Amino acid sequence: MIRRSALMLLFCIGSAQAEPLPSLTRDGLQALDLAKSSIALRSVAGPDNQVMDVAHLYEKTLTEGGFPASAITITPVGQTAYLTLRWPGRNPALKPLVISGHMDVVAANASDWTRDPFVPVVEEGYLFGRGATDMKMSNALGITALIHLRQQGYRPERGIVLALSGDEETTMQTSQMLAKSLSDAQEVLNLDVGGGVLDEETGRPLYYSWSGAEKTYADFALIVSDPGGHSSEPRARNAIDVLASGLLKIKAHPFTPELNALTRSYFMNAARFSSPRLAAAMRAFAASPGNTEAVATLRADPALVGSIGTTCVVTMIKGGHALNALPQHAEANINCRIFPGHSRWDIMRDLNALVQDPTIRIEDRSAGSVETQPSPLDGVFPPAIARAAQAAFPSVPSFPSMSSGASDSMWFRQLGIPSYGASPIFIKSSDDFSHGLNERIPLSTITPGLHFLLSIIPDLTRH
Repeated sequence: MIRRSALMLLFCIGSAQAEPLPSLTRDGLQALDLAKSSIALRSVAGPDNQVMDVAHLYEKTLTEGGFPASAITITPVGQTAYLTLRWPGRNPALKPLVISGHMDVVAANASDWTRDPFVPVVEEGYLFGRGATDMKMSNALGITALIHLRQQGYRPERGIVLALSGDEETTMQTSQMLAKSLSDAQEVLNLDVGGGVLDEETGRPLYYSWSGAEKTYADFALIVSDPGGHSSEPRARNAIDVLASGLLKIKAHPFTPELNALTRSYFMNAARFSSPRLAAAMRAFAASPGNTEAVATLRADPALVGSIGTTCVVTMIKGGHALNALPQHAEANINCRIFPGHSRWDIMRDLNALVQDPTIRIEDRSAGSVETQPSPLDGVFPPAIARAAQAAFPSVPSFPSMSSGASDSMWFRQLGIPSYGASPIFIKSSDDFSHGLNERIPLSTITPGLHFLLSIIPDLTRH
């Protein structure tokens, strides 16, 4: 059940609304209200995790929308949970479509934000709050679309399973459990990845990019140990210095640029909507990934550097035990996003070769990650996505890409189930604050997002 404190917060959400809402349909208002109510629930890993409350909120919304309670299952897993909604198809011989998402969000400190991250606020045409972009608005749009279809009398030929994990941002234990329980799926529509891009100046739609593959997530610990000693007696070897030297070697190493069918398609298509300099680099890289000038241009763009090869960056560091003592231990985490075709062991070997110091121990701490192959680019999915994108915005082009991050899709792909990232969100690149401060989502994405889902869900389940 939703805790009393959570219910009180949901009751008071309206007071955080700072301006009149734009014109929205009943479905649009329902999606917005559901997004706000879920943002108000702090579904962050830890002892006060409210993923279960989010699951019950979604359950209540679905049952009030006409789905039988027996069709919904909430499965507790430690301090989190996962939810499934099963909508049987008319033809039980057909494998179901899985609609995938997650209910958890990354941590956020209220003192760092302009607004409290867990008090949803509507201002200047945006909904602010942790999870607004990643991915509580997408969940709200997906649930609203399913309710709309049911209330309008739609009967899917193949079954539909809404599968929402509870720890996608951390251990992915529920993500893996969901994939195993749904190993009979035909394919997966992952609402967490991909989406439409709007022009920065005009706000008009430029293109829709969907994801057919993703890089492998990996965490490697670099560990240095030393006897230490008194800080008044410095020695030639210092554990922190040794670690720093190794980190600088990794920082200075650019992994070999690479290309596959998905990224080549993305660069060739996205070039049409980029600045002349960036477009030239995209086309040159698509023609020859060894083009050093093109590589330098793409590496300088944070939004594109992940698409041209493996990346490894230091994300955490700790060391020492006292202000007046030489460090006995120093440790850093290297987070890598590995280009398809390489294993974690390949990259760990590369890191050892780069560091060239046997006193720096490297450990693979990414046991909850697997390498996967791209999903097929043929079949019913690409044209269905193209039709859905044009239902949202007529004539908008769509094309595939590769995701630089990890998502629940990897667990389905590992089982040989095609998974495609196709978010209903259409935003400017500058409005993407996922995992960052002052996360927000434009309210203007609600209506086209619903049009997108009300096209693609029937398209994929009517035969």
